Amino acid sequence: MLIKRIALSMIERYQRGGGSKHYFNLECNFEPTCSEYTRQAIEHYGVGKGIRLGMKRIRRCSDPDCIHKIQDPLPNDA
Repeated sequence: MLIKRIALSMIERYQRGGGSKHYFNLECNFEPTCSEYTRQAIEHYGVGKGIRLGMKRIRRCSDPDCIHKIQDPLPNDA
C-alpha cells in the first residue's frame, strides 16, 4: 500500500507540474496521457502490473509529429 501511494503521489506531482509538455517539451500522443494511463493502471491492477503497462505505453509514445491524439484507454483484461 505504501509503494502504491508513493507511486501515485509521484505521478500526481508530475501531472501538476505540467507533465511531458513542461519536463520534456513534448506533448503525449495518447488520450489519456501516458501518466494518466499509468495512474489508472496502478489503481486498477496494482503497482507491479500498473507500472509494466505504463512503461509499455510510454515506449509506444514516440512520434513527435503526431497530429491527432490516439485514443488508447486502459484495457479491461490486461
